[in-house]
Amino acid sequence: MRKGWCPGALRPMPSGDGLIVRIRPRCGALSLAQAATLADLAERLGNGHIDLTRRANLQIRGLTQESLPQLHEALRRLDLLDGDPETEARRNIMLSPLAGLDSTEWLDVRSIAAALDRALVAEIGLRSLPAKFGMLVDGGGALSIAGERADICLAATGETFAFGLDTPLGTAWLGSVAPGRTVEIAIAAARAMQGRMREHPVDVQSMLSPLVATPQPGARRLGLLENAVGVAAPFGRLEARQLRHLVESADRAKATGMRLSPWRSVYFDVRDELLIEDAHAAGLIVDDRHPLLLIDACPGAPGCVSSSVDARGDARRLAVLAAEHGYRGSIHVSGCAKRCARSAPADLTLVGEDGRYRAGRRLLRSTDFPTLFKVPVDA
Repeated sequence: MRKGWCPGALRPMPSGDGLIVRIRPRCGALSLAQAATLADLAERLGNGHIDLTRRANLQIRGLTQESLPQLHEALRRLDLLDGDPETEARRNIMLSPLAGLDSTEWLDVRSIAAALDRALVAEIGLRSLPAKFGMLVDGGGALSIAGERADICLAATGETFAFGLDTPLGTAWLGSVAPGRTVEIAIAAARAMQGRMREHPVDVQSMLSPLVATPQPGARRLGLLENAVGVAAPFGRLEARQLRHLVESADRAKATGMRLSPWRSVYFDVRDELLIEDAHAAGLIVDDRHPLLLIDACPGAPGCVSSSVDARGDARRLAVLAAEHGYRGSIHVSGCAKRCARSAPADLTLVGEDGRYRAGRRLLRSTDFPTLFKVPVDA
């Protein structure tokens, strides 16, 4: 089965709970005013469900064809709407969520990401890029995203950037580039990548200097950080009321905006204990050790018409069982064979099939979950 394309604001995707619209914040950040308005739009025009994606975007669910014009007009006023679906699809850039806030980062990459964003919009010829095309710009530091997947990757390793391309085995770091040439070389690689799939890497070696160092990925961190607060949503699902609550609390703490990350978590540019308490009270995650963080789960039924199982409800039960048995591996619960919600392999994967799950060669019901931690999965 084919996974669906990445939806956009101008090219929504139908699902079991209505249309899904994906919003791509410029350089991975929203002002508090933008975030508050999106919460209101999700509640007024959709079903109130907001998804944080692995590409550091967010999605509003439960929309209808009749509500789309109102949404588009509101997004236009917020400067969150592109001119056409093709521009929207290629303007997909992830960057370090703590860019400019992390004292251990090599470089604040926000200006490079902004220049890439402008170049992708201006480059009319990039209309046939591969589906789900994306770029990554990383400045290093504790929350480096250099370990995430993207077609074209730029990761600071000191005074230069490592340049990488996605392959079936992960990112191939091919060489180094000076900060002043990052946009030029990334756009050149994008031009050469048109019409190709990630199984056929683009040859840009001649444009690069020898690789100085391999980027070292960071990790998701939540709660009280050096100059920020990190908050995760269970399975990436934020309710409109939760987002509104977060924004109001962040405003009281004098934050200026909200950063999105590929870990389905958001960051506020302020260090404030009360914001953490408010997020926890709203049902969000502020502890790196929370058992739900071990699990990726798609929406499942009834939100997705391809699913015959309650993937997220069952994932919550699995999280409790995993904690009881001391299991610390990764878990992926997918409602169907498309295996959405996670791209990398998990230690334990359950795939929905006719109301049950397949785990390795076993077919089981959710009532059989306790045996998963007592019997080898492929038994």
